[in-house]
Amino acid sequence: MKALIQRVSSAKVEVDSSITGAIKQGILVFIGIEKTDEKPQIDKMIKKLLAYRVFYDDGGKMNLSVADINGGVLVVSQFTLAADTKSGTRAGFSTAKPPAPAAILYDYFLSQIKQVHTPIASGIFGADMQVSLTNDGPVTFLLEC
Repeated sequence: MKALIQRVSSAKVEVDSSITGAIKQGILVFIGIEKTDEKPQIDKMIKKLLAYRVFYDDGGKMNLSVADINGGVLVVSQFTLAADTKSGTRAGFSTAKPPAPAAILYDYFLSQIKQVHTPIASGIFGADMQVSLTNDGPVTFLLEC
């Protein structure tokens, strides 16, 4: 499983010109679900991303997590994160989990993260989404489990 997280001042996702999720300060999380991922990887990723220190403390060091600052989390499924890009000039998707089981894990991700953190917002799995954000920093990390 891969999660690309970006520290944001604000972010939103739209589907068919309607906002499906929006946050103020927090993290935007793009998740790519790989073929071998199951619920244990989802659980591990949730713990990791909520604890990952990307916000500044009073001393100017990145020592605070989104949980520490009570920031928002905007979750967006991104199939292309699971792509194999090691060779050639076109991504291969044999490493990605097929859509139906990936959708189940995406829904599981959302249900589990909502149990331990708020506010949580999200896009719609498999939809054509437009994501707008103000990247704060910029600060971007690729997390893998």
